[in-house]
Amino acid sequence: MKNFALVTGIIALLAAGVWAADLDAKEFTAGPNIVTSPGYDDTRELIWDNGGGRWWLAWYTGAGSWVGNDFDISTIKTYGGIKFIRYRTSPTWPNTGWDGFRFGVYSFAGGIPGSMMWPTSGGGYFFVPTGPEGWKECAVTWVLPSGVRKFVAAMEQFYNNPNCDPYIVDSTTVFCGHCWQYYEGAWSEHQGYQGYKNVGLRVVIDNEQNPAVLPMSAGRVKALYY
Repeated sequence: MKNFALVTGIIALLAAGVWAADLDAKEFTAGPNIVTSPGYDDTRELIWDNGGGRWWLAWYTGAGSWVGNDFDISTIKTYGGIKFIRYRTSPTWPNTGWDGFRFGVYSFAGGIPGSMMWPTSGGGYFFVPTGPEGWKECAVTWVLPSGVRKFVAAMEQFYNNPNCDPYIVDSTTVFCGHCWQYYEGAWSEHQGYQGYKNVGLRVVIDNEQNPAVLPMSAGRVKALYY
């Protein structure tokens, strides 16, 4: 049993080492620590990050490398539309200029991300932002299938380092427990960098598809698991 535990520990360390070797990082230093994103009267913003930034991260190989956050909107019965995937990125590292990510919404059943639901054609939706570093919005404008209240919003780096955009992890080492990575063909808990794991990726949901529901100023909602 001791030998098994030792071998298991070694395998885990080797796996972590492989992940670290394939990931590039730059310390976040630009701008104020807390950067909020705009809200809308008829939407709610779902977040797990704390609004701060600690590291910019980018894989050396981007194709097939995804990060995402899971969300549960079971307690918000009338909000079934996904309006935006909102994420924080920068055009200044690892290169100068915007390159873009591919985005997707995945099913979430059995405690792990499943198949891609949006885009319905599969493969992901490619989006290139504009402007300076900050929160960017990839328009989704799609309604979750009937009965589906749990999902994962994710983005794929797609291009190889340094010809890519980075994603950000926030400024706390307290892991929210809802961030994922798709790496080498499998989903697993997001490993992050030096203990920082919370991905700066948010989702804006809306109730615009239900005319019987009046718009309301709901603001941001964190940890919808209650």
